Amino acid sequence: MPLEIVTVPCLRDNYAFVARDPETGATACIDVPEAAPILAALKARGWGLDDILITHHHPDHVDGVAELVAATGARVTGAAADAHRLPPLDHAVAPGDAVQVGSVAGKVLDVSGHTVGHVAFVFPGAAFTADSLMALGCGRLFEGSAAQMWDSLQRLAALPPETLICSGHEYTAANARFALTIEPGNPRLVERAEAVRAARDAGRPTVPSTLADELATNPFLRAHLPEIKAALGLDTASDAEAFAEIRARKDRF
Repeated sequence: MPLEIVTVPCLRDNYAFVARDPETGATACIDVPEAAPILAALKARGWGLDDILITHHHPDHVDGVAELVAATGARVTGAAADAHRLPPLDHAVAPGDAVQVGSVAGKVLDVSGHTVGHVAFVFPGAAFTADSLMALGCGRLFEGSAAQMWDSLQRLAALPPETLICSGHEYTAANARFALTIEPGNPRLVERAEAVRAARDAGRPTVPSTLADELATNPFLRAHLPEIKAALGLDTASDAEAFAEIRARKDRF
C-alpha cells in the first residue's frame, strides 16, 4: 500500500479520507463533508494538507471545502464536467487523467450513476469511490441510470481484488441486512454481516473494505451471476436489468 490512509468520520454517517505519501510527506483529502474533523486528524499527526480531491457535488461531500482551503491552502481538484456545481477548482480533470499524491500516481475514473459526473480516484492499492461502489452497496441513482451505474461498477470490479474500497458513508449494516434478502445462503455474506454488526457495536468504522470482499458479498456487483438472476426471478434478464431490479428493491427496503 503506497499510501497511508486515515478514515475520518464526519457529520452523522459520512467519511472523508486523508491519504499521505510517506516518501514525500505529500497529503491529500478526498471529499470534505466538514472541515473540523479533518483538521483535527491532520493536527494529531502533525501533517499539512496539499490537495483536496472531490468525487461529486453533493453538499455532504463538499460543504467543508472552503473552510479547509482557508485553513491549509490546499489545491482543489474535481471533475471538469461537474465544475459548474463544485467549489472553485484549481485543477479540473476528466476520466483517464492522472492525479498525484506526492510520488504516488493515480487516475480519474468515471463512476456516474449516483450523480452524472461522479468520479473515483484510483491509486495503487486504494480506490476512493464515495457514493458509487460502497461497502455492501452502491449509491442511490439520483441522476444517472441503472445502466450507467452498472457500467461504472464494472470498471471498479476490474481493479485488483486487494484494492481498498474507500467509500463515503457508514451504511454497511443496513446494506448487509438488505444483501441477506438477496443471498441468504451466501456463507461469506453471513460471516461478513456478523463482522459488520460486531464492528458497529464496538464503534468501529466498516470502511474501507476490500474489493475481494465486495465481489464475494455485495449484491450490486453480483447481478451478473446466474444464481442471483434466478433468485430474482429474472433468469433471462441482462446483467444491467438484474442490477436495476436489485437497486429498485433496495430503494424500497
